[in-house]
Amino acid sequence: MTRTTIALAVMAALALPSAFAQAPAAPKAAPAAKSAEKALYPQAQFDFLLKERTAQGQQDSPELRAAVREELNTRELLAREARKKGLEKGTEVRTQMDLASQTVLVRAYVADWVRNNPVPEADLRKEYETIKAQVGDKEYKVSHILVEKEDEAKEVVTELQKGAKFADLAKARSKDPGSKERGGDLDWNAPSNFVKPFSDAMVKADKGKFTAQPVQTQFGWHVLLVEDVRQAKVPTFDEVKPQLSQRMQAMHLDKYFRDLRTKNGL
Repeated sequence: MTRTTIALAVMAALALPSAFAQAPAAPKAAPAAKSAEKALYPQAQFDFLLKERTAQGQQDSPELRAAVREELNTRELLAREARKKGLEKGTEVRTQMDLASQTVLVRAYVADWVRNNPVPEADLRKEYETIKAQVGDKEYKVSHILVEKEDEAKEVVTELQKGAKFADLAKARSKDPGSKERGGDLDWNAPSNFVKPFSDAMVKADKGKFTAQPVQTQFGWHVLLVEDVRQAKVPTFDEVKPQLSQRMQAMHLDKYFRDLRTKNGL
C-alpha cells in the first residue's frame, strides 16, 4: 500500500460509526408503555446514538427512539452482568477496551486536525492542472496483440501485411487474457493509462494503421492498431474537486503522521 492509500484507509476507518452502531436493531415497534421505562443510561448516550443512527439514513421516529432506548438499556444490563463476572478485569478484554477508547480519541483528533488544516484552494487547482496535463487532450481507441518474443511480433506484422484481420490474429495469438476475446480491443483510453513505451507508440501511430515496428514493454511485445482518436472529455475542476480534496487531504495527513513519528524518534 502507498502511504497515501494508508492515510485514506486511516481516514475511512476513523470515520466509521462505533461498533455499537452495528448492533442488531430492536423490534420495529415497541409497546407504548416501554417509552416510560426508567433509563439506565445517561441522556448524552441516547442523544449521541440517535444522532449517529439518523446520520446513517434512518428516520427519526418514535419507533427509532424506542429502539435506541431499548438497546441502551439492554447494553447497560449486559455490561452489569459482565462486571459481576469480573470480565472487565481480563487482560484481553482490558486491552480491547483500551484500544476502543483510543480509537474514539484518535478519531476525534484526526477529524479536528482535518477540519483545521484544509487543503488550500490554490493547491487543489495546481494539482488539477498537473493531472489534466498528464491525461492530455486526446483519447485513443486502440487494440493490440501481445506476444512473448520479438520474432513472434514480427510474424504477426507479416501476417497483417499479407491481409490478415487484426481481430482474428488477436484472438488466435494474443497473450492478453483481458482483450484477446475482444479482438485485442482496449477501448478508449488516455495515454496516461498505459506504460510509457506503449503510450508513446500509440500517440505516434497513424489512425487506422497498425504499428509496423513491434513495441516492447515489461509485459512482452505488442503490435498496436489505433482505430480512432477524439478530444478527451476532461471533467471540470468543480466536478472532481471533492475527490481531489479527499486525495490531497490524505496526502497531507500522511505527511503529518510521518512528521509526528519523526518528531518522536520513530
